[in-house]
Amino acid sequence: MFDRRVSSEQKIVAKAQRALVAMRLGRDDDALDEVAPSSTAEMRELVLLLFGECSTMVSALGDGGSAPVKVQVFDEAGEEVPIDEADPPVRTAVRTLLAEVHGNTEAAEEQVEIALSSAAPDEVNSLVLQALRWTIRLSAECLDRDLPVTDWVHEALAD
Repeated sequence: MFDRRVSSEQKIVAKAQRALVAMRLGRDDDALDEVAPSSTAEMRELVLLLFGECSTMVSALGDGGSAPVKVQVFDEAGEEVPIDEADPPVRTAVRTLLAEVHGNTEAAEEQVEIALSSAAPDEVNSLVLQALRWTIRLSAECLDRDLPVTDWVHEALAD
């Protein structure tokens, strides 16, 4: 018999897809509405899903680790700043991504947990928007280079 229940993961993926579509259309507020969590655990899953996908794409762009990919942080004036001097949401995003890229999922989870438990709501929103922006940019770069992109991301960003 066909099971009509939707798994928690499928719900998170569907939310992420809708948020990516909104971001692609330039509607940040709508993207945040799409990912509004029913719980902190759901938000954690969503953010980690996005950073996990970003990590996979960074690895693909870095030729599986043989060609390093540089992560840079810039201020409003376009000047590069050290990660530790970046705004807290950007700092958390970079640290989470780097932990994922280096296969340290536990450290990535810790970064997200700290942000979700101690950051102000606007900082959490900034973290989510950063993850969505990176997902869009990295997927576009992967597609331009004929590198794989997860189906659900590709579907959300297809024209």
